[in-house]
Amino acid sequence: MERIVVIGANHAGTAAINTILDNYKDKEVTIFDSNNNISFLGCGMALWIGNQITSPDGLFYCSKEIFEQKGAKVYLETIVYHVDFEKKVVFATGKDGQSYQQPYDKLIIASGSLPISPNIEGTDLANVQFVKLYQNAKEVIEKLHESMIRNVVVVGAGYIGVELAEAFNRIGKKVTLIDNMSTCLSGYYDREFTDIMSKNLESHGIKLAYEETVTSLKGNGKVEKVVTDKNEYAADMVVLGIGFKPNSQLGKDNLKLFKNGAYLVDRHQQTSIPDVYAIGDCATVFDNSIQATNYIALATNAVRSGIVAAHNACGTPLESIGVQGSNGICIWNLKMVSTGISLEKAKKLGYDAAAADYEDTQKPAFIQHDNYKVKIRIVYDKKTRIVLGAQMCSEYDISMAIHMFSLAIQEQVTIDRLKLTDIFFLPHFNKPYNYFTMAALQAE
Repeated sequence: MERIVVIGANHAGTAAINTILDNYKDKEVTIFDSNNNISFLGCGMALWIGNQITSPDGLFYCSKEIFEQKGAKVYLETIVYHVDFEKKVVFATGKDGQSYQQPYDKLIIASGSLPISPNIEGTDLANVQFVKLYQNAKEVIEKLHESMIRNVVVVGAGYIGVELAEAFNRIGKKVTLIDNMSTCLSGYYDREFTDIMSKNLESHGIKLAYEETVTSLKGNGKVEKVVTDKNEYAADMVVLGIGFKPNSQLGKDNLKLFKNGAYLVDRHQQTSIPDVYAIGDCATVFDNSIQATNYIALATNAVRSGIVAAHNACGTPLESIGVQGSNGICIWNLKMVSTGISLEKAKKLGYDAAAADYEDTQKPAFIQHDNYKVKIRIVYDKKTRIVLGAQMCSEYDISMAIHMFSLAIQEQVTIDRLKLTDIFFLPHFNKPYNYFTMAALQAE
């Protein structure tokens, strides 16, 4: 029986494991994970912290018991400390001190990512938190019950930082959001969109401290103050959300790496060593928006990479169709979604790019209720006319609309093709010639 070892069982690992166990009954699957739980949806942490959901139970969608019922051997709280890629053996140690030497025929590495810790004074103080794992969120919630935690400083205004700022505000905390960039969500949206989110945050009482770099954290045992290059902020808790880096320690001396240290994989998720696959946040993806290898750490990408690797490891050739980095956020009912690259990013990458913008209501003007404004931007290459990205925001749920643009980028559709795309019309839903097509018509 062919032996498959999977290292890591969060989103990418879980997708790979279930794909193998559900489709290939002739495989012997062994799973190692350093955590004590499986499949935690970290994107739901802010909802839990902000009391928008009553329990974290629904944030898990798989378990050790499910894998074992399907026939896998599962070792949780077990750290893989070495892989002999030549002899095909995984070496691990359990929390109880038990040692394992597990041979494999195929190896799938799903070791994920690690939060970036700034190299500054004070990160070892009490109440300085990372929020990535279930245990992190649980610890934060337990500490928030302490009445003395009134001022919360969130460092990093990406998706996690913005979501946590809202969550802490919802439970009555005074929140400061710090970022060294000039706006929030700068990795996904152009300034015309991020300014809308910034106003949304400020209108709900979040203090924004953009273009400031944290230089130290001060306190006597517990954090009391955040010092930046420009100001000081009172802090009873500091949450560090400045980003993640791929966790590629295991294979860094043997496997080819991307420029940021992620495992470099092909469209079959195979690394530079045959029979070794890497998936999820520890590995690269093929980015259709730039038609090149890239690093985009998203759960959606992780799941897809897990499915692709599983089939290939089991002998069924399957090539990834690539990703567009599609993403979204909802903060106090302001919904923003994007896919591909922004205009600013396109220009930095050397594209002769332009943006087609449009604003309109979702439905005809005679619809008096539940009819919200929608703002849309389509980014395209002026030379080839190919769509490079799209951004949308509204209080209306326009999230499904971004899927069309994701598919357009995947299939290298030109903006001119979008002008006459057949889109149905009914006043209950939209306009006969709606903002998708009207935006495309604005293209040069």
